[in-house]
Amino acid sequence: MTTFDTIVVGAGISGLATAHRLRKLSRSVAIVDAGAVAGGVIGTRRRDGFLYELGPNSTLDTTPLINALLSDLGIANERVDANAVAATRYIVRDGRLVPLPGSPGAFFSTKAFTLPAKLRLLREPFIARTKTGVDESIATFVRRRLGNEFLDYAIDPFVAGIYAGDPERISVAAAFPKLLALEQGYGSLIKGQIVGARARRTNKEVAKNVAASFSFRGGMQTLTDALAKALPPIDYGTTVQRVVRDADVGFAVEGIRNGAPVVWHAHSVVLAAPAYATAAMIAGIAPDAAGALAGVEYAPIAVVASAYRRSDVAHSLAGFGFLVPKREHRHILGCLFSSSMFEGRAPEGSVLLTAFAGGRRNPEIASATDVEVATMVRAELADRLGTHGTPPWQEVARWPQAIPQYDIGHLDRMRRIDAAEAAVPGLYFCANYRGGVAVGDRIKMGQSTADQVDAFVTGRPATTDAR
Repeated sequence: MTTFDTIVVGAGISGLATAHRLRKLSRSVAIVDAGAVAGGVIGTRRRDGFLYELGPNSTLDTTPLINALLSDLGIANERVDANAVAATRYIVRDGRLVPLPGSPGAFFSTKAFTLPAKLRLLREPFIARTKTGVDESIATFVRRRLGNEFLDYAIDPFVAGIYAGDPERISVAAAFPKLLALEQGYGSLIKGQIVGARARRTNKEVAKNVAASFSFRGGMQTLTDALAKALPPIDYGTTVQRVVRDADVGFAVEGIRNGAPVVWHAHSVVLAAPAYATAAMIAGIAPDAAGALAGVEYAPIAVVASAYRRSDVAHSLAGFGFLVPKREHRHILGCLFSSSMFEGRAPEGSVLLTAFAGGRRNPEIASATDVEVATMVRAELADRLGTHGTPPWQEVARWPQAIPQYDIGHLDRMRRIDAAEAAVPGLYFCANYRGGVAVGDRIKMGQSTADQVDAFVTGRPATTDAR
């Protein structure tokens, strides 16, 4: 019987980052995944000279851990930063694309917000903090501090862009803890942004609202492919059914591969699978945590890549893309100007647009056909960007359970996960329902989890924790 230091269940970015760090720490690792390839929702495709993504199109350079990992994998020279033109981001207001202000000076002249909304900000430093321990939605928080218009035309589309979620249900403490920390620490978001800038510089991390966007010459899959290549062969096509205690070594991980039962033995287990899958795995050894994970909801997303001739698009496409506020009553959440963001995404004379539909705003997307989704996106792009004619091709990628929702009550669920880790030493949870959904968040937590596992296996005190 082979016994590993750790079994990592899930070969998305969370599991891959954890396993890579464990290997660097000289731990023996087995990686198990139900899919056919590594990467989870990260996937890059090529067609007719275009390069498009099935999931995330880019990520943010928020922590030094990212570039350190790229250097370690030998892909630092494959990184490409977003073009300067992508600094401009749009929202839809009254049916038209309006650029969001990129500086305090531009804020005063922007048409994205009305004069009363701008004047409303003068009240913000004088609004009292919320009571400690109150689990407030991001909508309630922003409405209270900044007013309805900022909720409708700034935060609502922003939440849709990150979580495909509903700001009335998303918890500010769970999803935007740094925003809440500004209020709690400084009594004001505006004061916190100004006074807290020095503290943010010292921790060497970059706020997401100012961090640089980047991808790779060969697309986002460059990262997950490099991670998978640096690891031992991954056991693909394997569905883990349950994790049980093993009196001799610690844990047994039981699964099915090609219809036959398989078992792995390890001193520790890292569960890097989605919440709904993980809940079934741990029902026997951590039933309360299983119940908490079963309560995590996911939003469905359809990603539609559309190839257009440049001459068939009226808009300049000089920007990152646009987000759509709910109150505009449109059928998509937003669209990226993919070929404007990065070189090499479309051949000469063509452009690539990547639209996102569904989320909690339009969950019926899950039951629409690919033809219906593609047709709807074409109509939206015609209205917003002045596209005309038939695009040479469109590709629809579906993610029925795409993004975990950090709803009110989410932190209570995560406390139950914390309790399970304390009650079952050697069991760890590392997936995007915990610690943030961005790629940088997953790299950071994966490395932290690996350090926790290493300390457990070697019997040393744990020194890092990014949770």
